[in-house]
Amino acid sequence: MLRCRRTLVAFTAIMRLPGGAALAQAIGAPRPWEMGMQAAAGPLKQAQIDLHDLVLVIITLITLFVAVLLGWVMWRYQAARNPVPSRTAHHTMLEIAWTVIPVLILVIIAIPSFRLIYYEDKPRDADLTVKVTGHQWYWEYSYPDKNNIDFSSYIIPDDQLKPGQLRLLEVDNQLVVPAGKTIRVLQTSTDVIHSWFIPSLGAQRYAIPGRTIETWFRADKPGVFYGQCNQICGTNHSRMPIVVRAVTPEEFDAWLTEAKTKFSDAAPAAQPARANGEPRLLAAAGVQR
Repeated sequence: MLRCRRTLVAFTAIMRLPGGAALAQAIGAPRPWEMGMQAAAGPLKQAQIDLHDLVLVIITLITLFVAVLLGWVMWRYQAARNPVPSRTAHHTMLEIAWTVIPVLILVIIAIPSFRLIYYEDKPRDADLTVKVTGHQWYWEYSYPDKNNIDFSSYIIPDDQLKPGQLRLLEVDNQLVVPAGKTIRVLQTSTDVIHSWFIPSLGAQRYAIPGRTIETWFRADKPGVFYGQCNQICGTNHSRMPIVVRAVTPEEFDAWLTEAKTKFSDAAPAAQPARANGEPRLLAAAGVQR
């Protein structure tokens, strides 16, 4: 119930933004009473939905078949209709059928599953590379092929949220990418295992210390897409949101020009204060920020 209430609050906030329902369609965020997955905003998510729908059809047919078979057996072989049960065993054709048919079903599921795993693994001809580094408890983003622009992304505390912003989902610095372009993502961590997960884009990979793991995504149209760390990484695990803002190529070029100044090495990184006014503590190093 608490999750449903939070989702309803988030949806209400979206609807209050300029543009109302039209803008809500361009935002990858949870919605109240959502029964299925978030709508696909890119090819990875669409491929995942297609596989999900295929498996759902298969398991639904299996469930109906087993239910009908069980009901028929209970009716046909009840004591009143079948007072003397048979002792038949080792029915050759039946044993072949219940061995071969499940194998074929698994093959039908395995082929698109392996194709999807391979499809998600590495991009072809990526247009932009972004390095994602997980920290306790914030994200760091770098653009290696764009003058090594580097910045941190922290959650916006509840008492600093502006009207229309989503609680536990908003950050001070969003990851900005061009819409319609293939984005290669290199992920690692400096302390513990994190997970960079954006449902509407179908992007999810673990950030593991000492390793660099690759994935990719593409936002088919401009919009704002929300995610969170979905690997329990400590006390502030729930306060590591992700916001990806996809913009037109022209807007991205303009953002790059601004970012080169805003996030230059000479400029000190802006670190938001905690909601209770206490300084931020890095668990790994034990230093205050």
